[in-house]
Amino acid sequence: MTIRLLKFLFGAATVIFLLAPLLAILPIAFTSSSFLAYPIPSFSDRWFAELATEDAWRRSIVNSLLIGAGTTLLSTMLGILAALALRRRVVFAAALRTIFLLPMVVPAVVLGVGLQILFAGLGFPNTFAAVIVAHTVVAVPFVLVSITASLEGIDYRTERAAASLGASPAKVFWKVTLPLAMPGVLSGAVLAFATSLDEVVLTLFVAGPNQLTLARQMFSSIRENISPAIVAAAFLFIVGTIFLGGLLAVVHKRAARSAAPA
Repeated sequence: MTIRLLKFLFGAATVIFLLAPLLAILPIAFTSSSFLAYPIPSFSDRWFAELATEDAWRRSIVNSLLIGAGTTLLSTMLGILAALALRRRVVFAAALRTIFLLPMVVPAVVLGVGLQILFAGLGFPNTFAAVIVAHTVVAVPFVLVSITASLEGIDYRTERAAASLGASPAKVFWKVTLPLAMPGVLSGAVLAFATSLDEVVLTLFVAGPNQLTLARQMFSSIRENISPAIVAAAFLFIVGTIFLGGLLAVVHKRAARSAAPA
């Protein structure tokens, strides 16, 4: 009983430690004041209205959604292909997996400088394509880890049974492998989208003035003028993340139910 109580207290303390900064700052998103200060004079939605009406904020939100969608699509496709390839007994599989995971450990500044030089040499710097490719580089490792874990839970005998019944390799993939790995694919896609939304260092290196993202706009606003609009944007980030996390939980729950023996 004492051990259970200690575990509960430790878990509660950890949750409070992680959530306390958010709970302290997020109410300022609804302040009517122009300053980040307590107590809040009165509640207002003026800063959310500013996000929707001011050109820079509105354009940054649209750009972030477009770049995030492109990054999610590209990184998910690459992650599926890489996970399927590494699932087989390929030569130097461990080395290849390490190479795929390198963007997770390489400093963002180093990666940003390298990508900027590469895109300038290829002739398409400061474009949406460059930003999507840069975000994909850092998103693919998260997708790969998620899909690899999902594929490892698939019984090879299921795929072999489908092949023995006459299904082609492509049909086995579409009808058996992909549906079984879908929870991992969706988790990787959400992680890729969240990574793209949150990325600011690479964006500063490879994006031009027309590729203004929400994270970059928040960074610029902090440097120039600290406004509660930044907190309102952060509030949207958090709400969106919670929403996507809830959808993932529902998907995983349904997948677990369908996989459970009748």
